[in-house]
Amino acid sequence: MSIFEPSSAFVSASESVVAALRAAGCVFAEDEARLLIAQADTPEQLDRMVRRRAGGLPLEQVLGWAQFCGLRIAVDPGVFVPRRRTELLAREAARLSAQVSSRAPLTVVDLCCGSGALGAALAANVTRSVDLHAVDIDPAAVECARRNLASFGGRVYQGDLYNALPDAMRGKINVLIANVPYVPTEDIALLPAEARDHEPLVALDGGGDGLDVMRAVARQSARWLAPGGHLLVEASDRQLPEAIRIMADGGLSPRVVLDDETEAAAIVATRP
Repeated sequence: MSIFEPSSAFVSASESVVAALRAAGCVFAEDEARLLIAQADTPEQLDRMVRRRAGGLPLEQVLGWAQFCGLRIAVDPGVFVPRRRTELLAREAARLSAQVSSRAPLTVVDLCCGSGALGAALAANVTRSVDLHAVDIDPAAVECARRNLASFGGRVYQGDLYNALPDAMRGKINVLIANVPYVPTEDIALLPAEARDHEPLVALDGGGDGLDVMRAVARQSARWLAPGGHLLVEASDRQLPEAIRIMADGGLSPRVVLDDETEAAAIVATRP
């Protein structure tokens, strides 16, 4: 039989998986079915995966990985799933990293790192040596990030923002990426169920206006950034005016970077 002619058993399995995913409300059922079938080693494993996905678990947590900036990032159950729109932060951070003139290793910190996707993407896309650090308050995220950043020599700390970093890093960070939670508390109930029910609340809830954690990051950033160092954060369009004020109040010079394709908005704030 030609390799371009799938067996009837495969076709039957594919059709049943697609039907189950459609019934569960998965918009991209065909694409998801292909990924699940490719990932499963046995029919029993495929059945378990389909049931978990149909039950609302994010696809990336079912597969155990997410595609991010061309990398396959491990994503454990209960860990925040990296979004495609956040690739804007990684691209901008890599561009800024290439402009740092020092020959010393680039010092990079990924705050609120989740799976460590941003730190991994930056380290993979710069040609210079990177001294990579990451922080998250959630122990499940820390464990996941350690696996994703091990090949880059990254060090991952569990704790609350800067409190987890060694004091010796004050004033030495060239690029600080902080994909802080920025969903307003009252909007959490409006999120898709797979995020609301299966991702940690601490990675989603940004307080009353969604910017509480951003304020905490910006408030101390000038003490930790090297002169000319950059802080990069993500926000929604409606939050941009206040987010810019937050950065300016922290002693930084902010600018906005937009990606029309993914409708992403990032703020790059530079220490003078």
